[in-house]
Amino acid sequence: MKKKASTLILTVMLLLAACSADSTETSPAATTSSAPVVQATVSPSSSPTPTAAPTLSPTPTMPLQETVQKTYHMNKNYDIVPNDPNGNKKVILLTFDDGPKEQAMNQSLIDILNKHKAKAIFFMNGYRIKQKPELVKLVHESGNIIGNHAWDHDNLKDMPNEKIDKQVDDVQQIVKEITGQSPQFFRPPFGSGNDYVKSKVKSNKMLYMTWSNGSLDWDMTNKNNDSNKVIENVLSQLHGGSNILMHELPWTISALDTLLTKLEEKGYSFVDPNAIELEMR
Repeated sequence: MKKKASTLILTVMLLLAACSADSTETSPAATTSSAPVVQATVSPSSSPTPTAAPTLSPTPTMPLQETVQKTYHMNKNYDIVPNDPNGNKKVILLTFDDGPKEQAMNQSLIDILNKHKAKAIFFMNGYRIKQKPELVKLVHESGNIIGNHAWDHDNLKDMPNEKIDKQVDDVQQIVKEITGQSPQFFRPPFGSGNDYVKSKVKSNKMLYMTWSNGSLDWDMTNKNNDSNKVIENVLSQLHGGSNILMHELPWTISALDTLLTKLEEKGYSFVDPNAIELEMR
């Protein structure tokens, strides 16, 4: 009996030892019932390379001159004529000389032109440009055209050639520095030039012009600054292709909206200077 009991105790002890061994020898797969969670580690060499920002061309501060089909030319009378014989002959070229002067006047001119969907050539003097380059930018950025009116408002006709060169070239240079574009139209002060002036202008790839319809807004006899007189002067000379000379003057600005309205009522439209060929015919 004692022998059987000893044998039973020994058997139980052996079974307990076996169970203890099984509990300590578990396999990795048996430790969890789901896939193990792995903590990702990224070394510096495996960091994603940042995408480089695209290289962009700088936004131009000045608008490029519009590419407009050349559908008009200027004749020897300085009138604007359609290239097509059947084209619209009832057109007007608007021009303003002797600026830039004052921002308020330039802005008023621009606003009135915009109202009538018109563009003009602003013939500017170099010494005024140097004083107020911001007004050159204002006119240029409005879509209107900067013309060369020589550096000083002096008579070019009797100047030596070297001085004429400087009067023309210096304006070309300063306008290009301000706007990025050289003028394509030239008007001599007082409409006074000579063969050398014309050849010089042509060598700079500009169109030489005076005018064919003078508003007389500069006439000192109009000391009462009568804007109605400006309108009368233009209408009395009105014809197809009129190349109208005006100035940056308060009474001209006062007259302009009414003048353009009257021209439109007569069936005239305003030619875009960009549409004019740079060779006289």
